[in-house]
Amino acid sequence: LYLSEIAEENQGLNLSSRPVPAIPHQFGKLAETLRQERDRGFAIWLLSAQPSRSVALLQEHDCPAQFVPNPRDYLAIDKLQSQKTPVAVKYSGLAELEGFILPTFRLVVVTDREFFGQHTLATPTYVRKRRQAASKQVDPNKLQLGDFVVHRNHGVGRFLKLESLTINNETREYLVLQYADGLLRVAADQVGVLSRFRGAGGQTPELNKMSGKAWEKTKSKVRKAVKKVAVDLLQLYAQRSQQEGFTFPIDTPWQQEMEDSFPYQATPDQLKAIQDVKRDMENPRPMDRLVCGDVGFGKTEVAIRAIFKAVTSGKQVALLAPTTILTQQHYHTIKERFAPYPIQVGLLNRFRTAEERKEIQQRLTTGELDIVVGTHQLLGKGVKFKDLGLLVVDEEQRFGVNQKEKIKALKTQVDVLTLSATPIPRTLYMALSGVREMSLITTPPPSRRPIKTHLSPYDGEVVRTAIRQELDRGGQIFYVVPRVEGIEEVAGRIREMVPTARLAIAHGQMQEGELEATMLTFSNGEADILVCTTIIESGLDIPRVNTILVEDAQRFGLSQLYQLRGRVGRAGIQAHAWLFYPKQSQLTDAARQRLRAIQEFTQLGSGYQLAVRDMEIRGVGNLLGAEQSGQMDAIGFDLYMEMLEEAIKEIRGQEIPQVDDTQIDLNLTAFIPADYIPDLDQKMTAYRAVASAESKKELAQIAADWIDRYGTIPHAAQQLIRVMELKQVAKSLGFSRIKPEGKQHVVLETPMEEPAWNLLKENLPDHLKSRFVYTPGKVTVRGLAVLKADQQLENLVDYLSRMKGALPEPVMSA
Repeated sequence: LYLSEIAEENQGLNLSSRPVPAIPHQFGKLAETLRQERDRGFAIWLLSAQPSRSVALLQEHDCPAQFVPNPRDYLAIDKLQSQKTPVAVKYSGLAELEGFILPTFRLVVVTDREFFGQHTLATPTYVRKRRQAASKQVDPNKLQLGDFVVHRNHGVGRFLKLESLTINNETREYLVLQYADGLLRVAADQVGVLSRFRGAGGQTPELNKMSGKAWEKTKSKVRKAVKKVAVDLLQLYAQRSQQEGFTFPIDTPWQQEMEDSFPYQATPDQLKAIQDVKRDMENPRPMDRLVCGDVGFGKTEVAIRAIFKAVTSGKQVALLAPTTILTQQHYHTIKERFAPYPIQVGLLNRFRTAEERKEIQQRLTTGELDIVVGTHQLLGKGVKFKDLGLLVVDEEQRFGVNQKEKIKALKTQVDVLTLSATPIPRTLYMALSGVREMSLITTPPPSRRPIKTHLSPYDGEVVRTAIRQELDRGGQIFYVVPRVEGIEEVAGRIREMVPTARLAIAHGQMQEGELEATMLTFSNGEADILVCTTIIESGLDIPRVNTILVEDAQRFGLSQLYQLRGRVGRAGIQAHAWLFYPKQSQLTDAARQRLRAIQEFTQLGSGYQLAVRDMEIRGVGNLLGAEQSGQMDAIGFDLYMEMLEEAIKEIRGQEIPQVDDTQIDLNLTAFIPADYIPDLDQKMTAYRAVASAESKKELAQIAADWIDRYGTIPHAAQQLIRVMELKQVAKSLGFSRIKPEGKQHVVLETPMEEPAWNLLKENLPDHLKSRFVYTPGKVTVRGLAVLKADQQLENLVDYLSRMKGALPEPVMSA
């Protein structure tokens, strides 16, 4: 439609508008302005990412407004308009909006910018639509010729080839493995006994001998170490579950609204992580959860929602990050997201003057500041909180040992949420899932596109075109060189190529303050090209950078290149990585091969898997400690993970389950005869005493009292005491019911696992062991029901008392 079509002679349309006169956070003035417009008969619309908050603020200042959740509810909207009530509708948070007054249509539109000074909640400069993305699983078990494999029984061998053999007219495929003392053929259908050998350092392992004892020795040594790790982990977990922390209340309406203002579709993994964190916070035990996910997979959003929950519950929150730049980033994100709410946020890092620091510390002590974001300065002596409820630690593995100790000290009383970008393998996650609370975010945001990787000999013209292309679409560029020497000359060369571009230089030998200032100017968009060393590989989020150029690519390792490449392509825009190498003639053979590897690596193929594996192994090292990395090297990563899982399962399975009561259904005559204690009240008291007795000693005491008061105990009453004794022992061993099965056997029902049963069985004499048969849910004592009921009772008391001797005391209390 062209305006000229509807602009008839003398019937022009006046579309002139004026801005809404408002200063953010001055809600009284805004309400006053809206009341005036309303009284002039103008229709008022509020467009907000948190509409009920906006409506509440207007109502506090005597300007009634109404939020209509369904924007298509025209009847309700009409009704409100006729009553001259401002109508609030929710908008997605994706566009940049500004309010205006349109006199021709007697219309006023007010947005979050007028209310809270919030511009847009989407990441700067780009609007991303998130689709649901599928998790990508990489299959690590694609064997290549020459790969090292681990056979559970024979140790480390090298995979040579697949061959078909025909034996007894049956043809089967076999994997041929080379060992130090010969070849081993493994049938293809038994491939389950093999796993890839992956060690932490890239060195080649020694081949084992099939006949030697060395492999068994190595395995048992590692098994011991693994068991120790498992015991330590479980102990830590048990101690923490004893502690009492703060129980956070369930979500408030504000929480819901703040979460809805997230402009993207959260991925399923993210939602699960958020649920886990909230469940932990609502539990009286202090939270200690680790959220792992690749860079840019949305861990920060999980933290933001937890922080908001803590603050709205009246607690203070500290967010700790390893570098000043990261703290700046978190601070701005939090401030922008929490603008509509009365929440005070402070930033503590090296860019703060002594006065500002003092003021922040003061406000933390009085409880005036709700959230403080900072580097390790937060761990300093001068920082005291009035009521700290949540500590969020970003990239914990990058803090030093002393700082980690201080974090540990803080951890005991408050809820802790740790974010980590070092991926942790799924296997370890499963093994530890009950011990360390962990959430994995493996789904990439749908906006992440694969990065286009170009490989070419160094050519000034190509470099210039690549830079121009990116600058023309308004982006920024990383230009990476392998070493600090000569970085100035490189920058000079680029200046000549692209005279208009603004350059910044960053490398590890600069003063820390200078380096951070440079990074900040770059991330604020005040420079177009950052010429730097590999200093950028860790954790910077600058969404406008979508081209990276790497000079002398042959000098970098694979995982370094993967990390560097991951720095771009974070904003749903096609990103480019250019890897340049010197003209072929000057290359050594080794460098050529490395380049070939890089070339393969451009197809997100084997190199990508390799880099991810390498990082996973680092992740395990971070989680379990350094000496464990050595154990992993000895037997390979996969087998180590299997052992750890087995050890944890075994220790957990050995726990004797708690049962509420043990029911005994043997055909026994066990009661107090009427002629022994004739008085009904006394008889009831006697029954009650027997039922509430806790130990054999108490039962003996009761029997002695009865003899004293009523004379010799008759057989039936004696049976009653024996039944109670059996009940006590059976309950302490985790048996919930004892009953005959058919005419032959007696069954002991129990929720215990087999490892626990094996522990108990150890104390039975050998001739009895075969009579006890464990199946999940029960233990059958074969042939016991043939005996008389009295004899069954005596035998059971005897057997179970022997078993009880197998229990270490502490297990009972744990």
